[in-house]
Amino acid sequence: MFLIKNLISFIALFFTFSIANAGWLDLNMTEGVTDLSQEVFNLHMLILWICVVIGVIVFGAMFWSILMHRKSKGVTPATFHESTKLEFLWTIVPFAILIGMAVPATKTLIKMYDHSDSEIHIKITGYQWLWEYEYLNTDVSFYSKLSTPYNEIYNKETKNVNYLQEVDKQLVLPVNKKIRFLLTSNDVLHAWWVPDLALKKDAIPGFINEMSVVINEPGIYRGRCAELCGRHHGFMPIVIKAVEEKEYEEWLANANKPKTADVAKINE
Repeated sequence: MFLIKNLISFIALFFTFSIANAGWLDLNMTEGVTDLSQEVFNLHMLILWICVVIGVIVFGAMFWSILMHRKSKGVTPATFHESTKLEFLWTIVPFAILIGMAVPATKTLIKMYDHSDSEIHIKITGYQWLWEYEYLNTDVSFYSKLSTPYNEIYNKETKNVNYLQEVDKQLVLPVNKKIRFLLTSNDVLHAWWVPDLALKKDAIPGFINEMSVVINEPGIYRGRCAELCGRHHGFMPIVIKAVEEKEYEEWLANANKPKTADVAKINE
């Protein structure tokens, strides 16, 4: 019993110091700035704690059995071959746990695929190695590429706080409006990922993927390509600027110009 208490104390102390030193928020997923991202976070925490409880019970029982029924104690092992009660228990309990996780997960998944009543539609096209944004039903479209100076990349200058997470043109979006994204690729597989918005979808050549979002808070939200797409995969940041509707309308009016960027030139 003394050994068990010491082992439990050591494990608890280890995890306490690990979490304290690393910072819980740095280890955990972000809560985000949308209702859906908050729902995803809550679902993640629910399943995490269910797994923690299962782990503690299973490993606790295993270590207790190993220590309390070791050969040196002269314990006589049980000789039964079947137990209807145990079989019923380890069938019903996992089934109930799975149902308890599946119901909220299914509800969240259905919401993720509900793109109805969207007010703004934007087509996103992935290239090696930049993004093109087209505001549908307007003539506003532009390419967005990495703007980090090469001197920082090649360690000739001090790296700034947004190293490899800055672009020449930000994707400007209004808050409190449902925005639908149509995602595709012009060359290879890419993935458009913005953690704060709980958005992550593959960009596939010849195929259109959909996702939608309602941003609750103005701010700058950063993401990146999450699919290995070639030599400069790490040089495809995403920067979203969420603003109030009035500011968005003003920006859209001023940005209402034909695109002039040339993909071949940008890729040089």
